[in-house]
Amino acid sequence: MNILNSIVRAALTLSLALPSAVAFAAPGTGDEVYGATTEAGKVELESRYGRLMGGADAGEDALKLEAAYSPSSRLRLGAQVELEREPSGPRKAEAMSFEAIYGLGRVAGIDVAVYGEYEVGLLHETPDALEGKILLQRKAGPFDARLNLIFQKALATGERVQLGYAASADYAVAGDEVRLGLAAFGDLGDFRRFAPHAEHFLGPVVKGEVEGLGPEIAIEAGYLFAIDKARDDTRGQLRLLLEVEF
Repeated sequence: MNILNSIVRAALTLSLALPSAVAFAAPGTGDEVYGATTEAGKVELESRYGRLMGGADAGEDALKLEAAYSPSSRLRLGAQVELEREPSGPRKAEAMSFEAIYGLGRVAGIDVAVYGEYEVGLLHETPDALEGKILLQRKAGPFDARLNLIFQKALATGERVQLGYAASADYAVAGDEVRLGLAAFGDLGDFRRFAPHAEHFLGPVVKGEVEGLGPEIAIEAGYLFAIDKARDDTRGQLRLLLEVEF
């Protein structure tokens, strides 16, 4: 576990050194739980949609469009654009980002990778931001569990690093074509106030794959229930993801 311990210590040191906080979208809207492995030569096109259901924020949504390429079995490079809409407003292009995932290998049966992203704000009220993630994935036969530990820093004066997580666990019930499981997203505060009363979402997801059409098509749908502070503004979150692989 020496590699993993070194990664965690480095992330904590970097985060503490940074100067809290611009509000980001509700956890999970338009997001995914990243895996820690990739396949050399793979091209991915993704569309990820999240919409808040019920409560004061009903109708607020986020759409993220991403394109990625893996030049090797360890490295994945991508770019994405994020579009958001308030309940009664038009859809706006909020940000564009560039990301990289680098696989570090396997530790005690767990695949480990690191994720880095630079986000460019496209609106006056949206500052540029940096995001780092530690990606952990455990695959055992039909079972796949993933955990992303998130460190996010808005590049604005006085902003602290915001902590969060994304997690999923699913099981293949019909080969690899249908998988059932759970997904969770949430805020963990910052290093001065860790794990406060915050927003969390948890719920069931179903994943499917369509083959035989040339490119592989993956579809994910789910509904995440609002937990803790998230219940102040919404009852839950609808998720729809579409991915095409070449």
